[in-house]
Amino acid sequence: MSCSKLNNSGDDALGLNAPIQRRDLLNSTLLAAGGLLLSSVAPIQLLAEEDWTGYGGIGDYTRSNGNTYEVMTAGHRIRDENFDHASASAIDTREDFDCIVVGGGISGLAAALFFRREAGPNRTCLLLENHPIFGGEAKRNEFNVDGHRLMVHQGSAACFPPLPGTFLQSFYDSIGIDWRQFQYQTWPGGRIDLPLETAPYPTFGTTSGFFFGAKFGHPEGLWLIDPFGKQLEGAPISEQARRELLNMREVDRKPFTAHRYQPKQHGDVASRHLDSITLEQHLTEMYGLSSETVRTFLSPISGGGSGLGPDALSGYAEYAADVLLPWDYKQGAQMFPGGNTGIARHMLKALIPDAISGLPSMAAICRGRVQFTALDRKNQPTRIRLGSTVLGVKHTGEPKRSDRVEILYTKDGKLYRLRGKSAIMAGGSWTTKHIVRDLPAACRDAYAQFHRASCLMANVAVRNWRFLYKLGLTECQWFEGIGNYLVVRKVATIGTDPPAINPDLPAVLTLKILFSYPGLPVETQTSRGRAELLSTPFRVYERRIREQFTAMFARAGFDANRDIGGIILNRWGHAYLSPQPGFFFGSDGKPGPGDVLRNSPFGRISFANSDLSGIMDHRTSILEARRAVQQILERI
Repeated sequence: MSCSKLNNSGDDALGLNAPIQRRDLLNSTLLAAGGLLLSSVAPIQLLAEEDWTGYGGIGDYTRSNGNTYEVMTAGHRIRDENFDHASASAIDTREDFDCIVVGGGISGLAAALFFRREAGPNRTCLLLENHPIFGGEAKRNEFNVDGHRLMVHQGSAACFPPLPGTFLQSFYDSIGIDWRQFQYQTWPGGRIDLPLETAPYPTFGTTSGFFFGAKFGHPEGLWLIDPFGKQLEGAPISEQARRELLNMREVDRKPFTAHRYQPKQHGDVASRHLDSITLEQHLTEMYGLSSETVRTFLSPISGGGSGLGPDALSGYAEYAADVLLPWDYKQGAQMFPGGNTGIARHMLKALIPDAISGLPSMAAICRGRVQFTALDRKNQPTRIRLGSTVLGVKHTGEPKRSDRVEILYTKDGKLYRLRGKSAIMAGGSWTTKHIVRDLPAACRDAYAQFHRASCLMANVAVRNWRFLYKLGLTECQWFEGIGNYLVVRKVATIGTDPPAINPDLPAVLTLKILFSYPGLPVETQTSRGRAELLSTPFRVYERRIREQFTAMFARAGFDANRDIGGIILNRWGHAYLSPQPGFFFGSDGKPGPGDVLRNSPFGRISFANSDLSGIMDHRTSILEARRAVQQILERI
């Protein structure tokens, strides 16, 4: 039986056969029926690339939505040590750089920029990035829906105005980011305005809603608008859960009174106490929540931006960013149209001015096309080589005395070798621990304590969002099905259209889909989530998203066949560092693993990336890169 004959009438109603912006995918439903989805040993080799990747959008990022199929399969080959004996056949490029940066995300771009600025104009730097475009998780998707160009983040989203006089303020100034230019879409006349945020995070205000479905005894669906304003009256939940959630809300409105709950400095008594327990234990201490309430209503989104639920995370994960990275709160969170892609593009423009067409203005950097041929030109001091997967990094001699590191990488199906006086490992912990071949035992032990959780960022372009406006919603949350919440946000007019926010016009709704399995060890949760993410075909995810939207919004006029204009899936296999208790300050008298790597550069190799700090934030990516460059400069 062909795929088109399976549930054809249901497919038509959901719009699965509609001519939206989506590649034609074959056999996905048959694969799902074959039981591949939740296998603990995910047979991803059985999924064709088109079944896995799906539509990539338009513009510069069309070939790089999330982890690409090529990057994912190459990464698994490195993990499985398939390249260990390949160096003898590598082509020697005979290149020798002062610094080689491995990883082209925010941390890698920042490292290259700091190196150029601090090492001097005659020093050379090569950045190797395995994806088709720079940015790491700070990339964007672009749609063209009914003539409107829409930008949205693939991963890293909001940015935060720095405090005056700080290093981060001077850094943003140096790459041309002017916080005054964040002006946002406005409401047109003739409509009742709904309050909209600038970032895609729920605030639980008067235009928020909770949706309850079959899990709560309402297969037809039940909306509770302004749930906390209504004191959760009418919510089909137990009286105990209602009391606990309302008490949590009430406590959050008051100043903290117990010192142990309020960390003021990194390393103080409160922060160390929080790092010694799970976040779930802390929620019980602080609010009197039961595990059932935490795991039903707060997991996994109440995890300090760490990918898993509170049962697996350090209690300090919820506070670390605010303690270590205070910002100008009165200005509010800001966001480029494509999320922190804007930060990455500004750094690229500062590194290689003609790598993005147009003037060095914020609007031009947002809208201009990337000039890929400008990235890796001979004789320019900083070069960026895309599509280059590093397989091995090793000193050419005894690490303490060696004057070079050797890099082995693949590009376009060929194996290459080059050398440098130093290397900065700016990629994630899950690759660094495999590719630094002479990594000492202390560093290996530290990296063994890094656990990374998966995330699927599903961007759904809709031709209008009248169904939300009719319900009086700008954000909503649900507790079953796929995803957890979505937010309609007003978009910065720096480089996007339309200039007005209007429910009659196209918009992009983002589902952040996390994978948590409360009660299981953190290692089991992360590996199981990754298996689910990597083995599920595009078509299956598309069906589940369409079913979820239909269940929640059909009675408000939503029609999946008519209203969805495009879907892009961004699969991030290692999206979040999930810091377990003891990650930040260590345990049993041993230091935290991030501190081991941060404080102990290895020969001519230093380590960057935000995961060393335990905080998934572009600001820590920048700060860790700065520290890594300073360590390298001391050695060369």
